[in-house]
Amino acid sequence: MNKVLSNYLELFDVNYYYKNKLENVEIFKNLNLTIYPGEMVALLGPSGSGKSTLLNCIGLLDKFVSGKFKILNKDYSLLTESEITNIRLNDIGFVFQNHRLFQEFSALENIIIPSLIKNIPFDVAKKKAIQILTYLNLEHRINHRPAKLSGGESQRVAIGRALSNNPKFILADEPTGNLDKDNTLLIFNILKKITLDSEKSCIIATHNNFLAEKMDRIFLIENQNIKILK
Repeated sequence: MNKVLSNYLELFDVNYYYKNKLENVEIFKNLNLTIYPGEMVALLGPSGSGKSTLLNCIGLLDKFVSGKFKILNKDYSLLTESEITNIRLNDIGFVFQNHRLFQEFSALENIIIPSLIKNIPFDVAKKKAIQILTYLNLEHRINHRPAKLSGGESQRVAIGRALSNNPKFILADEPTGNLDKDNTLLIFNILKKITLDSEKSCIIATHNNFLAEKMDRIFLIENQNIKILK
């Protein structure tokens, strides 16, 4: 694969700030970043450095103030609101530190929901969700609600939900932050396997240097910019 021709994501001189009562607070200044298909990258940086903000902008939940942003070789500035919504729904899967599962729904139902939003027939969505749960070794937990799941199991269901629409990107914001060592390694290995099996791009914001060293590349966010560590 020619990575130069198949970039999935590119940021060029992007800027981001928010306004408080007195001034603009800069988060990113002329930041550049390229993410390729099938790679797993770590975003390091102290709390407040902008890791979550960067993931939100890449995930089309927020937007950069200026600069060039290409996703799936499409210029973000030329996308319509409908196109942005479609990319967010079809091509981006989110995993958060707190799994954010719907407590009133089972593991199976939590994974089905994104497919139903896409108007995929229920039977098709259910079959796919069962396949995902089996892939995640959770077939014995299909009908369990989050209150009956362990922290590691809940996070695996959250990963399953992120996979439900077969996205091209997995964006994970501290996905192991609330887990013990064993579950941390389990969740990381699942994300690594997903990346290897499907050529998805996986971007993980983390404070865990040990996990970061296992990824393909490491980026450090500091001083409103990004540094390549690996």
